[in-house]
Amino acid sequence: MEPHKTESTTSLLSTIVDQLSALIRAELHLARSEVDQNLRRAGVALGMIVAAVVLLMTALNVLAAALSAGLAELGLDPGWAALIVGVAFAGIAWALLSKGLNDLKMSSLAPSRTAENVKRDARAVKGA
Repeated sequence: MEPHKTESTTSLLSTIVDQLSALIRAELHLARSEVDQNLRRAGVALGMIVAAVVLLMTALNVLAAALSAGLAELGLDPGWAALIVGVAFAGIAWALLSKGLNDLKMSSLAPSRTAENVKRDARAVKGA
């Protein structure tokens, strides 16, 4: 009876090690996938920041032209029109910059779903 018990214990330990190994591989795959997804989102956020910088530079040019035209003419019509366009571009640039910076926060890049799965798996292992 003793050899049969040893074989079943060895078999059980082997099964546990195999399942634990499979679980770790699955969690690593999930973490890698989640980090890839978060990095793609960060790339989009960087694109928004670049677009914001381009628009902000355009806004500064338009605002400078508006100030020059306003001071030169003092009739305010062409200058105020350029000023309105410049303020609108600056507002769009600000919105894009805010969104891009918000999306780049480290908390949004961390693999939070994987961390939750690992915690749940650890609780399950402790329970077993």
